[in-house]
Amino acid sequence: MQTTFRHMDENETWTPTQAARLLNVSTTTLRRYEQLELVPDVPRKGAGRRVYAKPHMQAFAALRALLQAYDISVSYTVMKSIRENKALEALWRINEEQAEIQRERQRVAEMQELIGQADFAKYGGRRIGERLSIREAADIAGVNASAIRHWEKEGLIAPARDARNGYRIFGPRELRRIVVISSLRRTVYFIDHMKKLLEDLDAHNAAAVEKSFVIALERLDRRLRLQYSAIAAVLEYIAILGESEAAETDTPK
Repeated sequence: MQTTFRHMDENETWTPTQAARLLNVSTTTLRRYEQLELVPDVPRKGAGRRVYAKPHMQAFAALRALLQAYDISVSYTVMKSIRENKALEALWRINEEQAEIQRERQRVAEMQELIGQADFAKYGGRRIGERLSIREAADIAGVNASAIRHWEKEGLIAPARDARNGYRIFGPRELRRIVVISSLRRTVYFIDHMKKLLEDLDAHNAAAVEKSFVIALERLDRRLRLQYSAIAAVLEYIAILGESEAAETDTPK
């Protein structure tokens, strides 16, 4: 997929079919992006035929790059902000995601070091008891209690129950599972893979656990590279829009 159109002639145009071929997408996808108002308005020529100019092509390229690196909601928010002449707002939104991936990598790296410890009786500077409530477990792990309930439904954790009232009881083993899940949930995508990792953890299969963390860090590295490629495409798009606006201003009326 072509990611930059900055070098193209200002007067060059593309039909939907030509654009789709260059961007490696369908014409239906391009039309949907127009309908969602993610790109500049597209002029019509002759019999209502749509014609794309350089700003449209770079908008499509930037959007496709964003979708490879970020969630759909983030990608659409960024493109709509740029369309509304709020380029700085779009860049700050991207910056939030860069801060998040940095925090995520730190969590994974810290967990990789922590998980090698045989004793999980302490975490986050707190001693872990054998009878933690779901609220206490959530507080220590830094997650919502609803997330813990969801992971229980997925079969990732199996806390004991208090015989007197049926409340969940969490000890070091389950808390360690919760912390690992919360650290890797965005990099270990499939439930079965996560279950295997947790089984290896319980079985003290250090080599398999280490491999899972290495893969998680490699995925974060790949995502980071995709994000910077997307940022470059977005900056190109913003620059092209600025050049187009300047050209229109300089054009005699």
